[in-house]
Amino acid sequence: MLNIILCGAPGSGKGTQSAFIANKYGVQHLSTGDVLRAEIATGSELGKQIDALISKGNLVPDDMMYGVIENYIANLPADCKGTIFDGYPRTVAQAESLTKLLKKYNMDAIMIDLLVDEQLLIQRLIERGKVSGRADDNLNTIRHRIAVYHQQTEPIAHYYLHHGNYCAVNGNHNMADVFLQIMRIIDSYGR
Repeated sequence: MLNIILCGAPGSGKGTQSAFIANKYGVQHLSTGDVLRAEIATGSELGKQIDALISKGNLVPDDMMYGVIENYIANLPADCKGTIFDGYPRTVAQAESLTKLLKKYNMDAIMIDLLVDEQLLIQRLIERGKVSGRADDNLNTIRHRIAVYHQQTEPIAHYYLHHGNYCAVNGNHNMADVFLQIMRIIDSYGR
């Protein structure tokens, strides 16, 4: 089973590349951002708590995220070819929890890290905000989200590097060139 942790700062292209990977390799795409936005849309108390956090660019607490991920893994169809984890894990504690959870189901994962220059990230997110209307795609929130990424998420690269399943991709290129790099990595790991 091909399990990929797709990591990168906001605006690095995780959602775009996840769609390409899912289409080419037939794996499921778990976008935690989509899952969280769907919960917000329900208007539930949990959704309100999540909205209060992410609208300011903050991360959702580990215990909330762990429950979402465990439920997802436990309910994978028997014929599942794998999963792309897009937006999870975002902290070392989440990475450790995911490793244990995957082992519980006799799985593991590789991490593909999309590395993009900060100015390009900001430019991409500002442009996306003009089209998508996402409340978190404004300059102040973007800068905060990137700072949170550097503080809390970037360290997971060291965790996966230490465990021997880390791969870096230069995300400064166009979508097709980035995807070519990703395909080389996936194909080298086999399916």
